[in-house]
Amino acid sequence: MKDEQVERSRALLGDDTVGMLQRVHQDALWILENLGVGCREPRLVEAFRRHEEEGLAVIYEDRVYLMSALVEQCLETVPGVDDFFVPRESFFIGGTAPYVYDDKAGKGGLQPSPEDAIRIARIAQKSRVIAGMGRGIKLKDEVLQMNIMAEHCSKPIYFAVTSDAALARAKEIYEQRKNIMIVFCLTRPPLEVSENFSEHFVKVVEAGLPVFISAMPMAGISAPYCYNGVLAMTHAEVLFGICAAQLLRPGAVCVHAGFPTIADPRIEYNPNYGLVSHNFLNILMAHLNLMLDLPTFQNAGATHEEHLTERAYADARMGQALCRKYGFHMIRHPFAFLRYLIDFSFEKLEKAARIAEEVTAEDAPEVEPAVYDERGMESIRNFGLRMYMEDPLTTANLGKIFVE
Repeated sequence: MKDEQVERSRALLGDDTVGMLQRVHQDALWILENLGVGCREPRLVEAFRRHEEEGLAVIYEDRVYLMSALVEQCLETVPGVDDFFVPRESFFIGGTAPYVYDDKAGKGGLQPSPEDAIRIARIAQKSRVIAGMGRGIKLKDEVLQMNIMAEHCSKPIYFAVTSDAALARAKEIYEQRKNIMIVFCLTRPPLEVSENFSEHFVKVVEAGLPVFISAMPMAGISAPYCYNGVLAMTHAEVLFGICAAQLLRPGAVCVHAGFPTIADPRIEYNPNYGLVSHNFLNILMAHLNLMLDLPTFQNAGATHEEHLTERAYADARMGQALCRKYGFHMIRHPFAFLRYLIDFSFEKLEKAARIAEEVTAEDAPEVEPAVYDERGMESIRNFGLRMYMEDPLTTANLGKIFVE
């Protein structure tokens, strides 16, 4: 780990929390060695198979098991934070809402339009606190959307590539400007490569484009209900993607976009992005990655509110303030989104961006230090690839961690 960042993290988080994060990395290595990742994409499998003779990987029954030495070897070839084109403490618009919120009527569900995409890009370009943007909304034509983003916003951008036409256009944009990332949710719980995206992941990496690797295990559903448990599962999934990219193209630019999430039993075990602990959980993910010298992109400042309530704006302020207090690299979703990231509100985008201009570390709520819970790895050893709603740790920790 990078000694300078380890000391910086200790000063901000404390010895116990940094010790917990260091153990999370070791736990993720155990997961990759012992649980593996289900994978049927031929070129990914072959990339790992080439290392079987060295004892660095094992392919068995459509699962890839990575030895710790291979992971550490791959991490050595990833370009570090200081070499990345986005500076620390950068808030992005980010996300991909399927709908636009009608701010005047106070109602969601509007179909997004190219004009909406242009408006988002222009706001991102103009704002001094917005460092870059993802799509924000989803248009049916992904090539049209990336053209709009590239034309109207010169700041760093990221978008998906799910077709050969989109890949061809992304390569053209990359030749014109190097500050783009291609986003992939390469894996899905429990520790499986998503066949919907794996083919184009290979193509994008081989083309030399920077990849933004997301993963979203949920504490209490697909991961243990404790900080280190859900962090370890998230970290393992993203490490698999980073290793795959490095084996396909050593030196490939990779962003660790692990997005650990909490299932809230009060809302039928759906994710609650408005929890103080959700924001802190993602900040912890960022610190682990920074200590490993990996560019890192997490979630903070979102809300569980369905409408433009005072709580929605308070959630934005709370999440942004926690980021200012503890430090981060890149954050997505801190401005425009409402419950479950389904609706995109322009009014919220502009008001939350103004909040980000004035918010300080002093605005952050107090949080309990996150310490290592031995039961997290016990749960992973016992439940493995099964769902964690039946895990005794879930009910044992309800109301004790992951709180408002």
